[in-house]
Amino acid sequence: MLCANDLRVESVASSLNAQFFYRKIGNIGVGRMSYGGEITIQPAVFEDFFLIQIPIRGFERITLGKDKILCTPKEIGIINPYVKSVINHQPDTEKLVIRIDKKLVEKNCQQILNRTLNKNIEFDPTMSVDTKAGIQWLRMVNWISNFVSDEDDLSPLMVSQIENNLVNMLLNYQLNTYSHEIHNDSISIAPAFVKKVEYYIQENAKKAISINDLAEFAGVSARSLFNGFKKYRNTTPMHFLKEIRLQYAYEDLKNASLGTDKVTTIAFKWGFNHLGHFSTDYKHRFGETPYETLSR
Repeated sequence: MLCANDLRVESVASSLNAQFFYRKIGNIGVGRMSYGGEITIQPAVFEDFFLIQIPIRGFERITLGKDKILCTPKEIGIINPYVKSVINHQPDTEKLVIRIDKKLVEKNCQQILNRTLNKNIEFDPTMSVDTKAGIQWLRMVNWISNFVSDEDDLSPLMVSQIENNLVNMLLNYQLNTYSHEIHNDSISIAPAFVKKVEYYIQENAKKAISINDLAEFAGVSARSLFNGFKKYRNTTPMHFLKEIRLQYAYEDLKNASLGTDKVTTIAFKWGFNHLGHFSTDYKHRFGETPYETLSR
C-alpha cells in the first residue's frame, strides 16, 4: 500500500502476527501497523512522498543512507524522498505511519514563501515529541488517526483542512531545507528600497519592466538592488517580478470561464510570451497546468 519493499524475518523464533490499517485522505495516508516479531524492511527509494514513523510502543532502528536513527515513542523518524532506507522493526513494536505526497509539501511551502522552490525539501530525520512543537504536531497526528478510523466519507473541505494543517505544522515545526526562510524576520527589516520595489512590481506587473527601470525607481544602483533582494528575499528583482506575474495569472485563470483562448490571453496579459515556458513554470509553481486551473 505504501511502496514495494523487501521484508526479511530476522529470527525463526519470532512470532509474526502482522496487522495493518491504512487509509488515504487526499494527498496524505494514515496507517497503523505491527508485525509481532523482529523483521527488517528495505523499501524502494521513495520519489514522490515523505514517510513518517511514529512508534506507539517498542522501537525501530532506521538506516538512512550513511546515517542511523533510533525511532521510539519519544523520537519520531522521517524518511525523505530519494534517500535509501532500511528499517529494523523490533518485536512487539506498533507504530503509526504518515505518508505525505511530495507535491503537497512543495505546494504548501511555496504558498508560505510565495515563490517557486529552487531545491528539494528535506526534513531533519528525527523529531522529539518532548518539545512543545513535537507535542502539538503529535497531538494533530493522533487526532487525524482517530478521526479517520471512521469509515464515513470526508468532504473535500475537510480533506483539504486536514492536509493543510498537518503539512503546514510540519513545515513550521520541523527543521527543513527552507526553515531559515519560513522563520526569517528579514521581511520586516528589509531596507526601504526593497519594499518600495516590491510594491511597484505588484502594482505594475502588466508593464514591461527592466532591472534598470526598477533601480531608477528605487534610487539605487542595479547592483545594490540585486544584492538587497538576494540578502533579504533570497531571490532577484526579476525573479520576484516573474513570481508575482505567475500569481496574478493563476488568479485570473481560477476566476475565468472556459474558452479556447483564455490561457493564451492571460499568459500574454502578464508578459509570458512563450507559452511552453509559461506552462512549465506555472506547473512547477502551482502543481497543475494552466488548463487544469481553468477547467476547475
